[in-house]
Amino acid sequence: MDMTREYLNGAFIPGSEAMPALWAQKAAQFRDTLGPRARLDLPYGPAPRNRFDLFLPETTPKGLMVFIHGGYWLETDKSLWSHLAAGALAQGWACALPGYSLAPEARIAQITAEVDQAITAACAEVAGPLVITGHSAGGHLAARMGNPDCSPALRARLTRIVPISPLAELEPLSQTEMQTNLRLDPPEIAAESPARHALTTQAHIWVGSAERPAFLWQARTLSENWNCPWTIDPGAHHFNVINALEDPSSPLMQTCLGDL
Repeated sequence: MDMTREYLNGAFIPGSEAMPALWAQKAAQFRDTLGPRARLDLPYGPAPRNRFDLFLPETTPKGLMVFIHGGYWLETDKSLWSHLAAGALAQGWACALPGYSLAPEARIAQITAEVDQAITAACAEVAGPLVITGHSAGGHLAARMGNPDCSPALRARLTRIVPISPLAELEPLSQTEMQTNLRLDPPEIAAESPARHALTTQAHIWVGSAERPAFLWQARTLSENWNCPWTIDPGAHHFNVINALEDPSSPLMQTCLGDL
């Protein structure tokens, strides 16, 4: 089996080459509409990408939702995804989007630690319950925040995690061409695969029905290992499964923030 092909997404989604420009445009427009309620590039550490964006609702926030971007730990940036905070803000929640260092400059273990630090810093800005979601590699990082080794301060606030199309078992990634930059070794695979570790909070896994089989396998593996529910979103592929975060009434947003 060609693992590189198994984890390709854009090659199987028509029109995918035009999507990054559309994401960037939507994100910029969303930030512009918020004015001072968009607090950008707040520092949490010394590295250039150790910054997070915090978007605030019109009233006192009910709590904090965090969205962690994907890109196989190798690419993209928080600035592409600002519009995905819309659903949370419409429900009266603040939403933080952390940036983090990318491979190969950082190993995945370092990226996990940075995201923990970023969320802890965002929690200092907003009171109330904490919900963490993320997509793809960001789904991996969201899931890692639900493992026992996340920081005690974060764990004390964490109410729910909703990994979207997560990478939960990293061993297959070491068999792809991405391994040149990820440099995964057996100890790091064991430590950084959230499916191999206990769940310390409430969780619900989300994945699109039209995703690559590898991502459906990853989502089911995490759900089974954690004994938590998972939802297969009908018709959604890897690049549009997160669009529902813009809609406060969508089933995905209800899964994230419902009953809180």
